[in-house]
Amino acid sequence: MIVIFFATFGAVFIAEIVGDKLLYTTSVLAARYRTLPIMLGMALAFTAKMGVAVLVGSAIAKLPRSLVATITAVSFLTVAFVLWRKSDRPRESRDKHRAHKAAMVSFAAIFFSEWGDVGQITAATLAAKYHVPLVVWAGAVTAMITKGLLAAFLGAGIRRWIQDRVSPTIVRYVAVTLLLVLGLLSVTEILLSTQS
Repeated sequence: MIVIFFATFGAVFIAEIVGDKLLYTTSVLAARYRTLPIMLGMALAFTAKMGVAVLVGSAIAKLPRSLVATITAVSFLTVAFVLWRKSDRPRESRDKHRAHKAAMVSFAAIFFSEWGDVGQITAATLAAKYHVPLVVWAGAVTAMITKGLLAAFLGAGIRRWIQDRVSPTIVRYVAVTLLLVLGLLSVTEILLSTQS
């Protein structure tokens, strides 16, 4: 069982780490919000997504690319809108709910994007091959959380450096711009997949 856990961890981690949009999304969110709520939302989203991958298996791989790209685009554009509307001025009431909102934004950005991606397909394939879905799920979730933690800590380090040097308004503009670019890349993917 331990071999299957580590095989799943390695396969999913390697599959996910290269060129993954959520790696950049997590970094952007961590540059805007505190790390702990981002990690909580991210962990819950990865737990649910990998649970679906293991349970549904190969059906995830058969999702239409245009559907996956549409959901991903809507997710990125929604998070960009939420960050755009966020005030740069501190308020007492904002601080009370900031962690909760950051966790919700993180969960939504991750859960509602990139269904049927290489990490889910890898987990689904391994679950079908080894017939131990709980072990595969644990390995896959651990790999995804590890990837997310790396991105969140990178984003947190950037946030600390930026807070000393850049105004919050500029940080918000950059974060929104990056999320819009990711959303537009997803829209481009939709357009290209419908032409194929």
